[in-house]
Amino acid sequence: MGDRANTSSPYCSIELRSYHASPEFGFVLENPLTDLPEYYRTWMDLATNLSHLIQTHQFRDRVMQMPLLSTRYLQSHRELRLAHLALGFITMGYVWQGGLHQPARVLPKALAVPYCAVSETLGLPPILVYADSILANWRLRNPDGPMEIENLDTLFTFPGGESSRGFFLVSLLVEHCASSGLQGIAMVMNSMLTDDVTGVQEGLVAVGDALRRMRESFRLIHKHVEPAQFHGSLRVFFSGWRDNPALPDGLWYEGVTAEPLCLTGGSAAQSSCIQCFDAFLGVGCSDDFAASFLKRMRSYMPPPHRRLVETLAACPLLRPFVLSSSNPELRRAYNACVSELVNLRCYHLNAVVRFITVPAARARAGGCPFQGGYAVLGGQGTGGTDSLRFLKSVRDATKRALLPET
Repeated sequence: MGDRANTSSPYCSIELRSYHASPEFGFVLENPLTDLPEYYRTWMDLATNLSHLIQTHQFRDRVMQMPLLSTRYLQSHRELRLAHLALGFITMGYVWQGGLHQPARVLPKALAVPYCAVSETLGLPPILVYADSILANWRLRNPDGPMEIENLDTLFTFPGGESSRGFFLVSLLVEHCASSGLQGIAMVMNSMLTDDVTGVQEGLVAVGDALRRMRESFRLIHKHVEPAQFHGSLRVFFSGWRDNPALPDGLWYEGVTAEPLCLTGGSAAQSSCIQCFDAFLGVGCSDDFAASFLKRMRSYMPPPHRRLVETLAACPLLRPFVLSSSNPELRRAYNACVSELVNLRCYHLNAVVRFITVPAARARAGGCPFQGGYAVLGGQGTGGTDSLRFLKSVRDATKRALLPET
């Protein structure tokens, strides 16, 4: 079974389904609904036609005409997820229709009340989160076809044309590739219960392979997303109302809160799979701000996904298991996973430079601020952080997790 003494085990078993994760899709929502009951037609029409209505400056007026609808006719989890997705798109479109220099400061009651109700039921904040725009915002063009970008489409997009659609779908495919890595995590955790070193090693190989395929899928961003479109048209709609100079006091949800809410915009830091890999491999961040930010981002994940991250973080025993083993292949398999996670983060850093840093510098030099977006955001990420500093910090923390070869 292995080369460790079989004592009372401190390890914990993992069953992915209990965390709303599947072997085939990981955290991606399987078979998301594409429509809500007819009662919610207003929501679906606004979200579906969002880009056109924003570009013709009609969107805010149309939202102001919305009726106040009850959420009691939303019966299933998938209906609630679609409602949260649609209301999230409507909210971001309403707030940022005029760009970062003319944000809305109050979310009207007919939008704020049902959005907060759906959010409370799902255990999510009332803002568009990564689990909405990436994990639940997709459909297959051919239901019998493969999970490939040519056979995928989004349910909703923001202004930015094909770059907007491409950004969502490439991110979706990266998350889909993580599914076998989550299976590998479960295999490792369950194998450690019985001191099965072979099972641990095989699970680590699956994790490393998944991380490699995630990076390969990430490469598609260069084919399907145009940097100037992403930075100038799309990025503003992910901006939140915390640590954002455009909305320094937050956003008031009319009819719900007595004070404005300060919420973080959509960010890859809200990816449950990446935080799972970090917790599983024992990657610790010495930068207090980065560590605090990542922990706070867990509250922007669906509660079952968050529980898996927290379960893995509460059982940080893989590294000690590997260190105490006399099997050199096990250490090599662990280090291969860490190296692949470093590679993924290096690639993410390069993408940030190409899609954020360089377009921002060109816009400043050319005096073309894209409705004030470049001037306000600069190098700041949609989560409110300094993108490069944050990503370099977590990349360096990942490198430090490498074990010395024996």
